[in-house]
Amino acid sequence: MEESSPQSYRFVDTTLSRVPSIGQSLSKAVAELEPVSDTPRLEAEVLLAHVLDIPRTSVIAYPERVLAEGQLVRYRQLVEERATDYPLPYLLGRSEFFGLSLEVTPEVLIPRPETESLVELALAREPASVVDVGTGSGCIAIVLAAQLSQVELTAIDISPAALSVARRNAEAHEVDDRIRFVVGDVLTPRPHPVDLIVSNPPYISSTACASLQASIRDHEPRLALDGGANGLTIIQRLLDQAPAVLKSGGALLIEIGADQSEPASHLAQIAFPEAAVRVHPDLAGRDRVLEIQT
Repeated sequence: MEESSPQSYRFVDTTLSRVPSIGQSLSKAVAELEPVSDTPRLEAEVLLAHVLDIPRTSVIAYPERVLAEGQLVRYRQLVEERATDYPLPYLLGRSEFFGLSLEVTPEVLIPRPETESLVELALAREPASVVDVGTGSGCIAIVLAAQLSQVELTAIDISPAALSVARRNAEAHEVDDRIRFVVGDVLTPRPHPVDLIVSNPPYISSTACASLQASIRDHEPRLALDGGANGLTIIQRLLDQAPAVLKSGGALLIEIGADQSEPASHLAQIAFPEAAVRVHPDLAGRDRVLEIQT
């Protein structure tokens, strides 16, 4: 006996089908995901909800039902891919950041919660003009544009493929008319002077990149992770070029590694000897955002 649900997907009574139930499918998926996930049950449910295009709560509510064969095949494919340590957001094609759902692909870094601390600091300033260096998915620039209706933004990235993702995200959130996307290397070509420069640059040392967990090391773009021998190569270049781009009284907010507070602050003080330099923690209390107020 078949039933049709309001969401237009079809379930079959378990007693008349050899296809595993939702509950059985989830149990098998959880077992496969345990070696690669701290939250295997959650990820199994999220993947199944993605396949069915329904809320996760609906997956939880009907464990006795079974999937159509095509849905089951697709679900097993995704679980198998995730079990190889392939990142969940890339499988879903989406990631949440600051309350927004953003497209993510292997061409861009997956947005992290710690970067939200930088966004909060930027929003508190209410700048009229901003340059986002290394925009990636566009997560920082898009949140600023969505929250600050009058801000003018330039989003720079060395990767044309990353900028394509950022443009699509800006269009999806209807802020593309206020963001200028530029293929560039740090601050070259030089943007017009702005009130604020924000950046989540590559800041992991080349040596440390090799020891990252496999889901990051093997699948996220190395270009967005590798900050050179000491992790500070791109930050140093940004600091060198920033004085020519900042308006009088302008500021920089740069995401850094939790162990880079002292060396990054030292570089900032050299580049901006008259500026106030401080480091802000992220939500976990780790040093995360270098602030330079000229």
